[in-house]
Amino acid sequence: MRLKNIKGASEKIIKGKYFINNPNEYRGRWKKLFGNNNPIYIEIGMGKGKFLIENALNNPNINYIGIEKYDSVILRGVEKTNELELNNLYLVRMDARLIEEIFDKEISLIYLNFSDPWPKERHSKRRLTSRVFLERYDKIFKGKKKIIMKTDNRSLFDFSLESFKEYGYMIDYVSYDLHSDKDDIITTEYEDKFVSMGQKINYLEASKE
Repeated sequence: MRLKNIKGASEKIIKGKYFINNPNEYRGRWKKLFGNNNPIYIEIGMGKGKFLIENALNNPNINYIGIEKYDSVILRGVEKTNELELNNLYLVRMDARLIEEIFDKEISLIYLNFSDPWPKERHSKRRLTSRVFLERYDKIFKGKKKIIMKTDNRSLFDFSLESFKEYGYMIDYVSYDLHSDKDDIITTEYEDKFVSMGQKINYLEASKE
């Protein structure tokens, strides 16, 4: 899918009420920014922010940080949050490969929703569930590691299941048709589109002590 470039997006996002333009300055100090010791959950690849914002509104005792690589995508999330009053959510534009530069043993949970599948085998290390990224996550988790993943892509899902297991994660829950197995699901924009087309959503929860 071609990414639509929005003119002036980079200038608009830095004016966002909850956008952090200098996230590496908070490495190891995010709880001070939030002003509490509540657990911090991050979504890598937050898209336009629907999933993250709904979670933040529904769970005031959890802090959320959304990470998105592209200005034109995160802009919509910035615009949405500008209209809200929140004290448990911040947005960051960055490449996930640099995640160790902004967090240091302070994350309790990672959401991976509809990540780029990188279908070619030579690109497998770019997948957010590859060993390369699981090693990066080791350095940002605080205590027990937990990852929740959703995707419409069965090949990526199967790859991820094996990757987690090989890296020592326990698969605590797995579904190949999430919307048949669970109710009251907080969805992403992509998810709404796929479900309306009749596509099944793959879902897993993985943890590691």
